Amino acid sequence: MDLMNYIGGKFERATGGEWLEVKEPATGDVFARVPLSGTPDVDSAVRAARNAQAAWGQLAHSKRAEWLDLIADGLESRYDDIASLESRDTGKPISLARAVDAQRSVANFRFFAEAIREHEGEVFEMTDATNFVSYRPVGVGALITPWNLPLYLLSWKVAPAIGMGNTVVCKPSEMTPMTANLLMEVIDDVGLPDGVVNLVHGDGSGAGSSLVSHDDIDLVSFTGGTSTGSKVAEVAAPQFKKLSLELGGKNSSIVLDDCDMDSTIKGVVRSGFMNQGQVCLCGSRVLVQEGVYDEFLRRFIEEVESMRIGDPSDEKTDLGALISADHLRKVERYIELAKEEGGTILTGGYPHLPEKFSNGNWIAPTVISGLGVDSRCSTEEIFGPVVSIHRFSDDSEAIEIANNTRYGLAGSVWTSDVGRGRMIADSIHTGMVWINTWLHRDLRVPFGGVGDSGVGREGGKWSLGFFSEATNVCVKHD
Repeated sequence: MDLMNYIGGKFERATGGEWLEVKEPATGDVFARVPLSGTPDVDSAVRAARNAQAAWGQLAHSKRAEWLDLIADGLESRYDDIASLESRDTGKPISLARAVDAQRSVANFRFFAEAIREHEGEVFEMTDATNFVSYRPVGVGALITPWNLPLYLLSWKVAPAIGMGNTVVCKPSEMTPMTANLLMEVIDDVGLPDGVVNLVHGDGSGAGSSLVSHDDIDLVSFTGGTSTGSKVAEVAAPQFKKLSLELGGKNSSIVLDDCDMDSTIKGVVRSGFMNQGQVCLCGSRVLVQEGVYDEFLRRFIEEVESMRIGDPSDEKTDLGALISADHLRKVERYIELAKEEGGTILTGGYPHLPEKFSNGNWIAPTVISGLGVDSRCSTEEIFGPVVSIHRFSDDSEAIEIANNTRYGLAGSVWTSDVGRGRMIADSIHTGMVWINTWLHRDLRVPFGGVGDSGVGREGGKWSLGFFSEATNVCVKHD
């Protein structure tokens, strides 16, 4: 299947003749090709978005919300297609793709449709004047999304962006383009006005760079790696584009000696290895208080080794394949580095799978002990099914360890004393902390991090604020 760009309400071939093969992570088989679009394609998409913006931005909020609900209806009708494509494209288990990716793609459009309906301006009274605050579209947005949660994160950006009256050009990851294409099919089927949502396929150095640097792009919302995010900021910031960056993480799961061990084990395993550890929120550093360290470690290893690795299309599979051969090699290099740094591999290796998966990108969930808390493997983002486990004595030491990376995205605290948990959570330099749970998301709350984990917040009113410009009109009284 050769994919096409979606520009001005039409599926169009890219102007160049270069293609990139889309491979199944589980098997290494090629099942599609994505065009490596260039500057002419980006110019065309931005022009279509600019031509559509004025009329779209003038629609009432309620009308734009109706369109979001129509898109949600269209996605819901293709629920199984989303799950199947996402599983095949990313290598994640079909059960995860259905419960998380497909469900959230629909929920994001539904949530922002309602948020747009309820969104109102503000009024501030003075003794001699009234201030009216209204929210106007920014203009044309560039939405750049990663490969780990393709439609989940694309819908998270498209819905509030167009809901607030902007038009957009999307650039999904070239490694996982299939559900972005599906979203364009749904948008085309529901008859969204031409040019409101456009999509160009391609890589970062081609389509991505041209899009971010384009003179007619007013805002950039980027989710991806920290190194790429710094390049995006380097290009966008001097042009004073509105910028949101959701980047990497090296998150700690802090296990206190008063935790409920049964629920903590399951929660920490999930936070460490969901989606093969390829989620920026994953708890890849497990900090355990010394009084429960031995029991936790024994039960943690047992739980990890009980996870079923294999065919992503099998409903019973817990862990699938890594995204690419290159990414697998990166993870393998970190495991070798961990040994050099004095770490001990407590469990890991390679799963035994049927012959049809021999060319896939497979590795077993890996747990490493004995690393220093300031070692590279303990402080750098690996983004794979690898966690390091560390012992601490008291709460202040746990906080110190959790804060000793340049990242600050998320974390979790596991304790029966919620007050104690809140104190620790409030002391961690991070954008999000869960207590006795992980990835329990309320779409109304802010999402984002500090330090090398990004700039800005999205989610709920923060998304509506980012995708709009607040304007104040002050009326003097007689």
